[in-house]
Amino acid sequence: MILQVSNVSKTYDKQEVLKDISFHIEEHEKCAITGINGAGKSTLLKIIAGVEEPDSGIVTLSRDKSLAYLEQNPSENSEKTIYEEVLEVKADLVKKEAELRRLENEISELSGDEEKLAAILDRYEKLSFEFREADGYALSSNITGVLKGLGFDEKDFDKKVSTLSGGQKTRLALSKLLLSQPDVLLLDEPTNHLDILSVSWLEGFLKNYRGAVIIVSHDRYFLDRIVEKVIDIENAKARTYLGNYSVFSEKKAALRKDMIKAYLNNQAEIKHQQEVIEKLKSFNREKSIKRAESREKMLQKMERVEKPFDIDDAMKLHFTPSVISGNDVLFAEDLSKSYDGNTLFSGVGLDVKRGEKIAIIGPNGTGKTTLLKIIDGILEPDSGSIKFGSKVEKGYYDQEHHVLDPENTVFMEISDAYPDMNNTEIRSLLAAFLFTGDDVFKQIKDLSGGEKGRLSLAKLMLSKANLLLLDEPTNHLDITSKEILEEAVRNYEGTVIYVSHDRYFINKTATRILELSAKHFVNYLGNYDYYLEKKADPSFDSDKAVTGKLSSPKAKADETVLKVKEYINTEESRSKLNWQQQKERKAKLSKLKNELKDCEKRISSLEQRDFEIDDIMSYPEVSTNSAKLNELTAEKNDIASRLQELYQKWEELSIRLDEAENEE
Repeated sequence: MILQVSNVSKTYDKQEVLKDISFHIEEHEKCAITGINGAGKSTLLKIIAGVEEPDSGIVTLSRDKSLAYLEQNPSENSEKTIYEEVLEVKADLVKKEAELRRLENEISELSGDEEKLAAILDRYEKLSFEFREADGYALSSNITGVLKGLGFDEKDFDKKVSTLSGGQKTRLALSKLLLSQPDVLLLDEPTNHLDILSVSWLEGFLKNYRGAVIIVSHDRYFLDRIVEKVIDIENAKARTYLGNYSVFSEKKAALRKDMIKAYLNNQAEIKHQQEVIEKLKSFNREKSIKRAESREKMLQKMERVEKPFDIDDAMKLHFTPSVISGNDVLFAEDLSKSYDGNTLFSGVGLDVKRGEKIAIIGPNGTGKTTLLKIIDGILEPDSGSIKFGSKVEKGYYDQEHHVLDPENTVFMEISDAYPDMNNTEIRSLLAAFLFTGDDVFKQIKDLSGGEKGRLSLAKLMLSKANLLLLDEPTNHLDITSKEILEEAVRNYEGTVIYVSHDRYFINKTATRILELSAKHFVNYLGNYDYYLEKKADPSFDSDKAVTGKLSSPKAKADETVLKVKEYINTEESRSKLNWQQQKERKAKLSKLKNELKDCEKRISSLEQRDFEIDDIMSYPEVSTNSAKLNELTAEKNDIASRLQELYQKWEELSIRLDEAENEE
């Protein structure tokens, strides 16, 4: 064990954020901290890093072990170049290398003094060994590898840190952290500002990292490939799950289902006992009242299962076009764009059909957002043209949220854009996007990135567009919101073209991928898994898939036509299968409901008879008749046996019905 977190608690403004959080991290272990926005993930990371103090509890790092922390928005600001800034992390190696060069000069100039020469040679040998063990001879290549891996070109190495953008400063801070090689790495949203290639490189680096890693991230694909343990924070408490993100997600869902089932069963038993007590009291006989009192005492002692905490963290999002566009949504020919003599792309052609979900991917700064803005009409291409099909209405989601007025309140932003909506309608809409109470009067400039994202999505939903243009729509959204957006995009009847580096989102939603490669867009007819498969396939000819060669619908490659046919056939087969499955599920559900209803009727009838027997046995003429008492006692025993079987059957049917309803 390298790190121990014991009973850590933290409160802000009388709200308990963390309560008795405890877990440990083994050497070389890769762990994720998950939870909804505001759950306390970053706070916990800061407490572990020593940036903040807990109200109670302790964090223990093993002796002689080092720890380093990457915050979300690091303040990197100096007049050094990128390379010089990173080199400072290895200042000890730089000093050793300088000392080695100095000793080499001394050795070459020294003559005649063998004793002094021997001492210098001994010092040189020891220093050389230390330098070699610290991988000093690969210092330059390691720095270059990390900087390039995180998206810096060699031409960027001489840029001053003070001139970098916020995203570049984050990547620089991450570069320094990785090169410092601590025993424990604490990373808060490390994939922010990284393109897909850089995230893939970081995955490989962290998987092979010799130390332990603790990550806060909303990138599910990233977490799936790296972590082997998840610490989930919910309602200020933490629970540990072994496995990657997908395993955690399944385990948490199953655990929650069990907790709900246990709570409902417990409530059903309490209700049943209360009904029995009321029935016994209604007989108004001494023996029945005594039995009711006895049952009341048992009920008071019965263990109460705590109701599972229910968080209303799910926004309600559904895109509905006001009109359906024609089958041909847009057709572009020979698009090109350059800035300051730097060509972003050229010769790009697009042929987009209704219902397509197209993801645009590629390294940062290569023109993905630019293409999206050209399609929206915000920018003009240097050459080429775009033609839109019949009844196409566009809606644009800007990752920088320039469509929002920072001086507006949340409420005003909607009322200004949609003046026909009344106060109640606006309030209801905002509540669906988790803006409740005084939240609606917050100024947009004071909102978090996630809040701005939800508000932009609310405006986009109201637009009723049939062509959505989305620029990094999952940025700043928590995992729950991402999943809801995925579902909304999948179910959307219109067309979507989006830029994203969220591979999980792409894999769930894309029907086609455009990758910016060598200033052209390469076409892949499938999701992210299909894209990876084709990238790894040596027989795949990317030249044939360059979108610039799709200058007219008739010129599509044979492979594209075949893939479309294959996709259509597959979708038709799935549709038929889904219809049949739905039919079978409804029949199964109906049967289970009938069986459960019949079981409840039989239970009620037997319980009623049991009450009647108790009443009869208290009659004077019966209580003195041993033959009659034996007969009634035998019937009660039979009823008890049959009820036990029925209770068991009722529980089994309830579970099966619950599972069947969840499948719906």
